[in-house]
Formats: sequence, C-alpha cells, structure tokens
Amino acid sequence: MLHRLKTLTLIALCLLHSVVGAQQQVMVPSLDMRDGQAVQMPGFWFAAHKAMTAPAMLLLHGCGGPYSSSGQLSSRMKSAAASLNAMGISVLVTDSLTPRGEKELCTQRIGSRKLTQTERRRDALGALRWLSTRADPERLGLLGWSNGGSTLLAASNQNDPEVLASPVQASLAIAFYPGCEAELKHGYIAGMPILLLVGAADDWTPAAPCKALAAADPLVEIEVYPGAYHGFDANSTAQLRKDVPNGVHPGQGVHVGGNPTARAASAKRVAEFLRENWQPLPP
Repeated sequence: MLHRLKTLTLIALCLLHSVVGAQQQVMVPSLDMRDGQAVQMPGFWFAAHKAMTAPAMLLLHGCGGPYSSSGQLSSRMKSAAASLNAMGISVLVTDSLTPRGEKELCTQRIGSRKLTQTERRRDALGALRWLSTRADPERLGLLGWSNGGSTLLAASNQNDPEVLASPVQASLAIAFYPGCEAELKHGYIAGMPILLLVGAADDWTPAAPCKALAAADPLVEIEVYPGAYHGFDANSTAQLRKDVPNGVHPGQGVHVGGNPTARAASAKRVAEFLRENWQPLPP
C-alpha cells in the first residue's frame, strides 16, 4: 500500500511538473544574418499546458543579459516565466549577447556598442516567428526590461520598415523602464496595446521620453511610480552604479535597485493588462 502511494505521488508530481512548464533549452534563429546564415540565439522554452493553443510571451533581457553571475538563467527570468506559466502563458527567453561574443552592454557607451537595437529588433522578430509555430499566433507578446524594453519598442514600431515587413508580430507588449528616446525620435507608432512601467526617479532611462511617447499614441499606456529607480522590480537595495557611463548624468553613474511598493503595484498591473487584452486567461 505504501509503495502504491509513493508511486501515485511520483506520478502526480511528474504531471504537475509537465503542466507548469519545464525549462527546455532551444536554439532560435534571428532575422539578423552573419556570413549568409541566420544568427542562432540560445533560448529557454517554458511551455504552458496545451501550448499550441496558449498565448506566449517573449522575454527580452536587459544590458546585463539573461543570466545570473553563476551562469544560470537569472531569478528575474525564472520568476517571470513561473508567473506567466501559472496564468496559462508559454514563455521564451532568448540571449542576444552570447552569439555575438558579448557578456554585457551596461558598461559600454551607447555610441560604441557593436550590438545595437537593429540586431536586437531582428532577434525579437525572429523569436516571434519561432513562437508562432508553437503557440497561438494571434496572442504573442513581448516583455522586456531596460535595454530589452527598448528592444520591445524597436520591434513594435509600425513606422519601421523591418517591423512592417515581418509576417509575425506581437499583439501586446510590456516594458519595464525602457529607454524611450530613440523610438520617440523615430516617430513611434504602436500597432498593439503597450504598457510602459517606469520609475519617476530613474536616472538611467528617464521617465520623460516615455511619458511623451505615451502622450503621442493612444495605444500606449504608462504607469509612473514615485520615488522608484531603475530596476524597481528587483528584490535588492538601491545603489549607485558608477561603472555605467550612460544615463541622465553621463560619467556620474546611475541608481539601480528595488522599490517594494512599485514592485507590487507593477506586478498587479501586468496581470491586469494581460487579462484585459488576452482572453481567456485563468482568474
């Protein structure tokens, strides 16, 4: 009897593991080409239950990449994937840095970076194509942080020829503290509901250009959190990063760190936004 109970418990655990979406390593082709071949991005696929009919979200990492200091997928990415899987949403995380020999972009001046938003936009569009064969093609989304949030804007700007030419596009997008200035200058036009989540005290990617972008496009919604710095959704104490040469005051560093109030409010708003735009989702 005890042996039978252990067996049933093991089966139940295996079934639960399959439902919430085990991490699967994959390779995802970008639309960016090198020597006549598509750049291949390392990726991590977290399939929701009944993935072929489920919505799917592409997670776009910031300038530090998708990994922790130990080389594993970061806790931010894992946590986001778990939360989205619990809502019935499949998740793909891609790595734009490793295929191009980069470890991070944070300490590189924007004008000197070899990996630009052109390559990252093509990575995102390629990943959306990959997702369209593994999920509901009408419910594909983008979720990005910082540089990944900027990528999200570059990959959704209907004023960009490459975006318009792509047969697969997202149906919604969520950006945490993106840099909005570049796409604002490019005449950003959203072709889908966009949610921008920014900190009022952010001195790395300031709120003002994002406010202007939202004011100019009715499909763009913005939430601004008082007193919040860059990275407000992290479980870390705010600190000054002097190694970052960009920001509002170049050469003086930028503040990065968590804000419990903004973290909780933004998580709540993300869940609401997804349920408002993707139906049906579990309650």
